[in-house]
Amino acid sequence: MIEINLLPSARKKSRSSPSASKFDMGAFTGNLTSRMKDPWLLVAIAGVVIGVAGVGAQWFFQGRAETALLERERVAVQDSARYAAVVAQREAAEAQRDSISRQIAVITALDSERFIWPHVLDEISRALPTYTWLSSVRQSNPAAAASPEATVESTPTVAIRVIGLTVNVQALTVFMRQLEASPFLQNVTLVVSELTVVDEKEVTEFTLDINYAKPDASMIRTVPLSVAVR
Repeated sequence: MIEINLLPSARKKSRSSPSASKFDMGAFTGNLTSRMKDPWLLVAIAGVVIGVAGVGAQWFFQGRAETALLERERVAVQDSARYAAVVAQREAAEAQRDSISRQIAVITALDSERFIWPHVLDEISRALPTYTWLSSVRQSNPAAAASPEATVESTPTVAIRVIGLTVNVQALTVFMRQLEASPFLQNVTLVVSELTVVDEKEVTEFTLDINYAKPDASMIRTVPLSVAVR
């Protein structure tokens, strides 16, 4: 048996009734209120809120700390670059100072030996008695090289060997005594003394060893050096 609905609108109205599609706000509010009375739900909500707030606060303070550290790093890099230049300039100045100090020390050492031999020869010539003459005056020890550690106060070690002839042995004694009395000479030692013949005459040939001595400052007389400028 076949049925035909001659009023389709009546069935549609029955399917979509207003009471079925209407949202029950009161029921939803009551349900939410009943759930809010659950203590564990409140604890869970409070934990979530506290966690979100803690994460936000931590992110905020870490951001501020990062900004401060970046600023400190920038200032430190600038200071490091500036101080590195200052340190490099200081090291260059110290190296130049040390080089000049070494050069001055060498010059001082050379200058301290400049007047040794003039004094030595002058004192030997002054102490030489009559009827006595010299055949050799030389340095018997190696000349010391000037070192950077040399100072004005350091005394160069100079050993002198004197070879001469005399016709009188007493003159040799006088010669040695006068050499020992010189403020520039010390440790006068007779190495050898023997008879020899020179120009058919018998003479005494002698060899003396002498050390240079730095005299007291009061024994040295200095005069100013003046140069005429035109």
